Amino acid sequence: MTSLRAARPRLLLAALATGTLLLTSACNDGPAPAQDKAAGTTPATAAPSATPTATLTPTPKPTGADDPALKPFYGQQISWAACPEDPRAAKAKIDMSAMLCGKLHVPLDYAHPAADALDIALIKLPAAKPDQKLGSLMVNPGGPGGSGIEMVKYGAKEYDGVLHNRFDVIGFDPRGTGESSPVVCYDDKQHEESNQRDTPMEPAARKAQHVKGATEHAAACQAKAGKLLPFVGTRNTARDLDVLRAAAGDKKLNYLGISYGTYLGALYAEEFPKNTGRLILDGAVDPAQDRLDHGIDQQVAFEKAFRRFAADCVENHPEDCPLGKDPDAAAKKAADFLDGLYEHPMTAKDGRKLNRDLGWTGTVSMLYGDEKTYWKALRIALGWAMKGDKPDYLLAFADEYNGRDEDGHYSPMEEANGAISCADTSRPAPTPERARQAVARLQSEAPLLSKGVTVEDYDEPSCAYWPFKTTEKPHAVRAEGAAPILVVGTTGDPATPYASAEALAKGFADATLLTRVGEGHGAFGKGNSCIDAALESYLVEGTMPTAGTRCS
Repeated sequence: MTSLRAARPRLLLAALATGTLLLTSACNDGPAPAQDKAAGTTPATAAPSATPTATLTPTPKPTGADDPALKPFYGQQISWAACPEDPRAAKAKIDMSAMLCGKLHVPLDYAHPAADALDIALIKLPAAKPDQKLGSLMVNPGGPGGSGIEMVKYGAKEYDGVLHNRFDVIGFDPRGTGESSPVVCYDDKQHEESNQRDTPMEPAARKAQHVKGATEHAAACQAKAGKLLPFVGTRNTARDLDVLRAAAGDKKLNYLGISYGTYLGALYAEEFPKNTGRLILDGAVDPAQDRLDHGIDQQVAFEKAFRRFAADCVENHPEDCPLGKDPDAAAKKAADFLDGLYEHPMTAKDGRKLNRDLGWTGTVSMLYGDEKTYWKALRIALGWAMKGDKPDYLLAFADEYNGRDEDGHYSPMEEANGAISCADTSRPAPTPERARQAVARLQSEAPLLSKGVTVEDYDEPSCAYWPFKTTEKPHAVRAEGAAPILVVGTTGDPATPYASAEALAKGFADATLLTRVGEGHGAFGKGNSCIDAALESYLVEGTMPTAGTRCS
């Protein structure tokens, strides 16, 4: 598999919003100069005639399988069948012959389960040795908005060996994403127009564009997916996950969650502690951290990773490094080139422009990966653009990150990401002093990625224009009574900084932190034999790694 970096997880750069690069997202905490674009059967996606009056997320805590109203859902049997043909998978030479697909029926609103319902799309890679099967392993790649179906379909080789032998690996598209009643607010043309439009550098123009775009985005999502929006939060997805556990025939949940998937796993442990089996939370999100603080920490981490990449380029790969000979000046040279795309965008073979926003998106997206593959690809892409006037590789990286395929079709991940983020948390506007402190830290610790940022970029609440207000708030997850949880953190992770893994593990009543020393986002699928052995031992034998284990 080419990537398991949280399935194109959204960067939180200068926008400091929980997981979105969409320029017009109403969930943005604020715009930035360039890096911002980093039981019933009634269909749940029908547009409402008026603002819904349904209970907002979170709904009253359900009693799970013991609730008589939920028994039809918990008692359902999944009809597994051969997966439909997928031309994109066939083109990528993905062997799907052993995979099975199905649907899971869940309530739209767990407080009123007899009303509307929706179907969750599933895929299963059956255990290679069914006589030795331990049960199912549910997986989530992150996002929010990432496709668990794609995680299994395109990443099947990551489970080769013990995991595939002993588990049915099951991926699912969470509600509001992928093939599970996706939140779709725009067509491909609108996405393309948005991505080809750079964020203004001038603060007043930037603010005006943000307000206009966020307002229009909220209205478009309300018109096209309004009935679904109050119910796409992660807590409801955790409830879906418990229904899936039961329908798959598992008494306990075995789970691998990456990036945002760690937040889903944490909320599952909070909601259903007695149903937890072996949970791996890799590339951890700290559920207690304020959104603004999280965004600042993440942007600082990306700046550090960017500088490490640039220095490595000059010092260790002079033969194909376009950033000069001075490792201390290399990052600035790359940043100047990317910023220069604002006034001088480059034209790709297909006629599209590589502007400043797309250039930064393509560059920073590659910092999710490791030094051997992703950093090498970024060196080559920057070399082509800076020395050969060929922006196609860098634009392709931005396309992949933004969910655009080679035919110009966009996945619904952008819209889902914003909708889920706004259903999960909303912060009030920071005080003027706090906004000044935030900007001062960015200017000091992330000056390249935060060029031009001002206090006015952060002077309003998150999700200010969104049609629904959540009552969810950041909080530490204790999960008393849950089985021991394995949290995995990577020291050089820019998307979910290592401190978040430390905080998540510390917050649980019973958890162990496993550390990967290295670059990139997440540890699973990175080819680290020490990590792989520890994960397999925990999932198969239930053996936790020794506290303090560090894998280089």
